[in-house]
Amino acid sequence: MIMNRKQFIYNTILATTGLSMPFNSVDLNKKQKKLTILHTNDMHSHIFPFKSGKYKGLGGMAERASLIKSIRERNDNVLLLDAGDIFQGTPYFNFFGGELEFKLMSEMNYDAATLGNHDFDNGIKGFNDKLKYAKFSFINSNYDFSNTILNGKIKKFKIFKKDQIKIGVFGLGVELDGLVQKRLYGDTIYNDPIEVANEVSSKLKFDYDCDMIVCLSHLGLEYESDKVSDLKVAKNSSCIDLIIGGHTHSFLEKSIIVTNQINKKVIVSQAGYGGIKLGRLDFIFNKKNEIRKVISTLKDIKSLNFS
Repeated sequence: MIMNRKQFIYNTILATTGLSMPFNSVDLNKKQKKLTILHTNDMHSHIFPFKSGKYKGLGGMAERASLIKSIRERNDNVLLLDAGDIFQGTPYFNFFGGELEFKLMSEMNYDAATLGNHDFDNGIKGFNDKLKYAKFSFINSNYDFSNTILNGKIKKFKIFKKDQIKIGVFGLGVELDGLVQKRLYGDTIYNDPIEVANEVSSKLKFDYDCDMIVCLSHLGLEYESDKVSDLKVAKNSSCIDLIIGGHTHSFLEKSIIVTNQINKKVIVSQAGYGGIKLGRLDFIFNKKNEIRKVISTLKDIKSLNFS
């Protein structure tokens, strides 16, 4: 039964013709450029829409693929990013160990993802064994994998270029001690996220001349304690433009704006969990590749009712 459904998913994604989903339209003049960033987080192996409960009929990989294809058909410059916890949550992960999730995300042409704590649930070896099925980059800047088999396989950052706009993307992961058994993450070393964020974002801005800097974070939106969160990273930064978050499963009606150390605005966004929503941010740039306007949208991913 699982193998049949697996084949169905592949066939659906390959044959999908797209959905007509209304999004905010943007009128550009000849001196402006637009970059569309689509984002997900905490998918937790939800391959199909939720069958019951509050989110019945929402989510699903085939549904997301169709929506993403529709957006790409109408927009030239699109980045598709994920903020971690791709694994763990349904029997598909227990059966396929992450292979299915990576293959389906590759079919959707994800550009990059960061690691969440649950992405270690099959251990570093389990993650490494399935990494060959991911045709997109994994990015993390504050985990040191030097003494593990993931050494050299996880990028510290990656630079994308869209219509002459340089976008630097880096990643931050939550402290694994206390969340993940030591035997699963092995000799992975956790480094302070705020220190790393400032170091890497500064390098991307000043050494690589990036026009925009994006942080893929699996730290969590905010806490009542002193624990490091997306909002704290944003507040203590100076070069980050956007933080795409995960871990706390936060459904934000709209992005949060945080003022950083040099009195500039940082956008923080998160799209819940389980693939229920697709986050979208449209950035408008002027001819100098400076951000002039941002439109934020979170869209439900609704069941297509395939039979």
